[in-house]
Amino acid sequence: MNQTFRSKFLKWIALFLPGIFLLGLNIGTGSVTTMAKAGADYGMSLLWTIVASCLTTYFMINLYGKFTLVTGETALQAFRKYIHPSVGVFFIVALTAGVCGSVMGVMGIVSDICYEWSKSAVDGGISPVYFAASFIAMVYFIFWNGKTQFFERALAIIVAIMSASFLLNFFIMMPPPMDILKGLIPNVPESLDNDKSPFLIIASLVGTTVFSGLFIIRTTLVKEAGWKISDLKKQRNDAVVSVTLMFVISASIMAAAAGTLYIEGIGLSTASQMIGLLEPLAGSFATSVFAIGIISAGVSSQFPNILMLPWLLCDYNNSERNMTLPKYRIMVLLISLLGLIVPVFNAQPIFVMVVSQVFNAVILPVTVLGILYLSNRSDLMGSHKNKPLENVFLTLILLFSIYTSFVGITGVIQLIN
Repeated sequence: MNQTFRSKFLKWIALFLPGIFLLGLNIGTGSVTTMAKAGADYGMSLLWTIVASCLTTYFMINLYGKFTLVTGETALQAFRKYIHPSVGVFFIVALTAGVCGSVMGVMGIVSDICYEWSKSAVDGGISPVYFAASFIAMVYFIFWNGKTQFFERALAIIVAIMSASFLLNFFIMMPPPMDILKGLIPNVPESLDNDKSPFLIIASLVGTTVFSGLFIIRTTLVKEAGWKISDLKKQRNDAVVSVTLMFVISASIMAAAAGTLYIEGIGLSTASQMIGLLEPLAGSFATSVFAIGIISAGVSSQFPNILMLPWLLCDYNNSERNMTLPKYRIMVLLISLLGLIVPVFNAQPIFVMVVSQVFNAVILPVTVLGILYLSNRSDLMGSHKNKPLENVFLTLILLFSIYTSFVGITGVIQLIN
């Protein structure tokens, strides 16, 4: 009986592993910082932005997933075959640039948070380099096993820890329930000062949630799962689980900052600041739980980050995704080692981060245009091609993505100048 129950439970969990993988990719330290900053600066007034972003992500995940269910082809294969090979190359270069910047930034933030947190137990704290090296070694060890199912299950455990941590934090530090409900009503709060526009925060919230890499990798996971058009309901259920958790975790992070820092009128610029700021307001237990959540978010996002380039190359070349090949192990090792740059050199990877931001800013409109074209081709989609309402939604997403691109590029130019 126990063996039967265990077998059924594992099969049930397996149905949602692709969605959990996407959640790990989406919720990283960048998301934590953005959500926490929004909560610290504007309370819960921008909660509606998370709702809109998650609904957009759900729509795009389903659209890309449906394309693979119908055609049996991944996004990169379709871009190369039905649009132009250069489009596929663009996505490989753009997403890899973003991943390299993310690997450096994520591990820099995670090691810094661990360093700040360790000060409560060790005089002067433990060097960030040791933390960064340990996390890199752990992630690479899991990668060395080479099987997607093993990655997904390891990621599921870390995502579970992250989700539990942020949910617990929500109940400890939550703002008044009425503030949460008011935050669901779309509105744009007044600027804090001339340098802080709520529109920039809104663009950042959307940008960190509606991530092009999610949709590209989604098609790979759907194909590898062996799902067909008969599994459309299964694909939707998986997407619902992924996006619902995405919303709950994001809202919990925003609420933790809104219930403490916003009420006290304390601003925020980095996630690591919260370790020092939260302790006198929420206590050491709540601070520790939040730190565990951030560390889990950082580590969980590293799995998809280091796998992005080899997976994209396999997709583009329509080759077997065998991660045990020496070329992929070397590739992933080099990308992983980028995580040591910030703690070892105490550096800010400005140039790479600037480049990755530029690519991230322009890639979403191309992602929307790509699926808009492919999903309207009768010769590919047949009776499953887009309905008029789906095209209306896609057009609205495209227009907003162009706006966020403009905001992102403007911010990068200001940073350079």
